[in-house]
Amino acid sequence: MSKSKPQSGQRRRARTRLVHAGRDPFEQFGFVNTPIYRGSTVLQPTLADLEARHGKRFIYGTLGTPTTEALEKAWSEIAGAAGTVLASSGLAAITVALLTAVKAGDHVLVTDSAYLPTRTFCDVFLARMGVETSYYDPLIGGGIAALMRPNTKAVLVEAPGSQSFEMQDVPAIAEAAHARGACVIMDNTWATPLFFPPHERGVDLAIEAGTKYLSGHSDLLLGLVSANEQWLKPLRQTFNLFAMCAGPDDVFLALRGLRTMDLRLREAERQGFALAEWLKRRPEVSRVLHPGLEDDPGHAIWKRDFLGASGLFSVILKPVPRAALAALLDGLELFGMGYSWGGYESLVIPFDCRSYRTATTWAPEGPALRFSVGLEDIEDLTADLEQGFRRMRTGA
Repeated sequence: MSKSKPQSGQRRRARTRLVHAGRDPFEQFGFVNTPIYRGSTVLQPTLADLEARHGKRFIYGTLGTPTTEALEKAWSEIAGAAGTVLASSGLAAITVALLTAVKAGDHVLVTDSAYLPTRTFCDVFLARMGVETSYYDPLIGGGIAALMRPNTKAVLVEAPGSQSFEMQDVPAIAEAAHARGACVIMDNTWATPLFFPPHERGVDLAIEAGTKYLSGHSDLLLGLVSANEQWLKPLRQTFNLFAMCAGPDDVFLALRGLRTMDLRLREAERQGFALAEWLKRRPEVSRVLHPGLEDDPGHAIWKRDFLGASGLFSVILKPVPRAALAALLDGLELFGMGYSWGGYESLVIPFDCRSYRTATTWAPEGPALRFSVGLEDIEDLTADLEQGFRRMRTGA
């Protein structure tokens, strides 16, 4: 392997970039992976070096280490961003992105399909700081221009919504928001930059919960915010003020997960489509909510803007009593019940958006279930669900 970068100027494909991005073995004595740098203090050899600290690459642990720099550089390359910061969780990434864009007296527009902790942060913390939040129909598209106020400083999108799976027209929303000087923030965890290049589609600050597909193993908490050139400096300033940095061991595990993320995500896509099609044929299922399916209302936007689909989707069951739903879920052997997704193991959770949707009405025919399809054999997964549906019908 050459110590210098290729001179061909060729833009490598995603799988190749994931393998090589953010690492330089010859800066690490030839070791393939950037090691874990744990520490707070960075020593300077002279007074002059200490006084010139603001021009230094590393000056204190909260401001970065070779480990965090490796992931920041790699993610920026994958996301097509000017730069990236690493936070301690996905929710921490959401908060640092919002706090970068707003101040007291500002107004924020947030999709009604947003991740519930995002809504809670807006309704509690931003409200306490004097920032007003309004929720909008995720299907509004360019019509969001009618909701913009003179003090609207940010629009938050999530495509698709991670429970109800409405597909948003991100380019149209971004065009309307930018025309009025607002920052466009996107939670891009479902697709990752591999399946939705956020900054090419008009997003200013893109959020990723690295806890999910970047990790792939359900063993770390991490958030990332990537920025375009306009918003990188304000993002870095806000991040430095809060010092909500990620732990070195989690960053190292994320770097390890990065190298295989394309392969895992594509397998999750394949598995997700297979299970979604199987569930569509089940008599117990009323609807499958998956934008990659041709009959989904958001399919046209997904096909236009996205390069793939992850293994996360939802279904609406036909009406059944709670005891029957419990019989289905409690006896599953391969689907765990837990509040995450993107790992190698399959998960399922029931959910109900009715209590917190405010701009739109969520009125499913029956119970709603969200599936995160893992890497188990698809025939084993469908057999597990087959037995679950039998229990749901018979109560045994």
